[in-house]
Amino acid sequence: MGKMKTAQKLPPIDQLRGRPLGRILIKMGILSREQVHECLKIQNQRHGNVQTGQILLEMGLINEDQLQIALAAQRGMEYISIDGMDISSDVIGKVPAQMAKTYHIVPIEYTKDGNELTVVLDSTANFRATDDLNTLMGFKVKAKITDPQALEAALNKYYETKQDDNINELIDEIQSDQFLAEFDGRSQSIDLDELKELSESNPVKKLLNLVLLQAIRDKASDIHFEPFEHEYKMRYRIDGVLYEMIPPPRYIAAALSSRIKVMANLDIAERRLPQDGRISLNVQGNPVDLRVSVLPTMFGESVVLRVLDRSQVSFDLGKLGLRPDGQKLVRQLIHRPNGIIIVTGPTGCGKTTTLYSALSELNDVETKIITTEDPVEYDIDGLIQVQMKPDIGLTFARCLRSILRQDPDVILVGEIRDLETAEIAAQASLTGHVVFTTLHTNDAPSSIARLLDLGVEPFLLTATIEGIVNQRLVRKICESCKTAYEPNEAQLKELGLTEEDIKGKKFYYGRGCDRCNNTGFKGRTGIFEIMVLNDEIRELIMNRASTNVLRAAAQKAGMKLLRDDGLTSIYDGITTIDEVVKGTILE
Repeated sequence: MGKMKTAQKLPPIDQLRGRPLGRILIKMGILSREQVHECLKIQNQRHGNVQTGQILLEMGLINEDQLQIALAAQRGMEYISIDGMDISSDVIGKVPAQMAKTYHIVPIEYTKDGNELTVVLDSTANFRATDDLNTLMGFKVKAKITDPQALEAALNKYYETKQDDNINELIDEIQSDQFLAEFDGRSQSIDLDELKELSESNPVKKLLNLVLLQAIRDKASDIHFEPFEHEYKMRYRIDGVLYEMIPPPRYIAAALSSRIKVMANLDIAERRLPQDGRISLNVQGNPVDLRVSVLPTMFGESVVLRVLDRSQVSFDLGKLGLRPDGQKLVRQLIHRPNGIIIVTGPTGCGKTTTLYSALSELNDVETKIITTEDPVEYDIDGLIQVQMKPDIGLTFARCLRSILRQDPDVILVGEIRDLETAEIAAQASLTGHVVFTTLHTNDAPSSIARLLDLGVEPFLLTATIEGIVNQRLVRKICESCKTAYEPNEAQLKELGLTEEDIKGKKFYYGRGCDRCNNTGFKGRTGIFEIMVLNDEIRELIMNRASTNVLRAAAQKAGMKLLRDDGLTSIYDGITTIDEVVKGTILE
């Protein structure tokens, strides 16, 4: 890489940071002012659709290396050649193999005094990797840019022989760590200085990083760190089911919870009260938010991280699992000029995803959408999102009053928990707004009974509620190991079916393979029950009819029960009998 000598002509980086690319290349002595003006003229002719660097490359005025040096300088980063550089194993060991490969970085220098780690990246676009390294490993990270081929060669040279660190090896490393072993049996008597030191322990950082990266890669929704009297458990929730990992030694509980608190900017000295925080990462270019909840228990702090991976979430009504007729019904409901649409079901049944998908469909320049949520899970462009703070009196009811003065078209009320919120939501609907909200009930018709129990007058319900969507999530059979089989009598009985009912129908299950971690399932989908209010149902509500009577009227009007939608998913080979039985109740 002899041509890299151009880098020696570079003026001080501070003089180049943030400057236009053409100006930097003039300062580097590569281009003249006339050449830069010529390039800008061409760029204007193309209406600014092509970047300056691309035009200069096309004109043959600079080469790719010179462009990379200038782009690095523009971001205030130095360009360095690592060809022939010998990096010590101590420095390489500072970043685990899996992390180096995931973030596409190589450490080249470590200064113990300032805990400063210098790493090389192959692109200025990857600068966020330094933030994550800072968060995950606690180093002060200084980044330099190098040639992509040289970086790839260094990754292969220094990390190819190292297999990805596995949890067994890290747990062995923790068990042989003298400093950590000193805390065996000392869970309550650890002072603040020791907690700080524990949170900086390298084996603990490595273990936590491996657990986080593996959870994100396996598409886990939650990661649990749980202390018990004689053991410490780590578990993932994937597709709604918890899986246990190899448990680390009991005595690293304080170290792990302290490390997570440092990453989430929480108070590591506070171990008696619950705490909530957030960690933002950028894994392989995808933004990932970890919502942190710390809860003091009898045997230490239980920590749960909710993984909000925006790249894995698609807010699209067409991808929720709704059948064509269900999609049509939901679209008709959400495009009404006013009224309340309720999504109901237990915690973790996908209500938020359904609501966000509906809002995404309505989200355009002509529609003002305001949401009140507790908590705000995903931030979406074009939506005004408000986080509830009950401790300072910012409740759904109080917020709703102010929202109505903000001239919205569509309002999302995270959840109706009390009469006050229900009444203001009804008033908002009556004054020409579409209101989306959630409830916790077992089926669509029982939502009416729930609202009447809260004290809402029947006439308000009949005047405002347009439709109720009840839903559950079921695991999808893995396509790679899907196998047909004949269900036995006991399984059919669970579904309330006879041999006659299933004539000509096929049933499937997943045998288990590498692609689905031998579970037989990959991903989840929704099953739905959609109740649209008509005149007959409204009349019954006015007369305070029972839930059973309302259900019968809704079925007569065409509502498909949750169990029946589940049966269709079974016959279509999407899910299994057990999944539908688990998620629904037989009436």
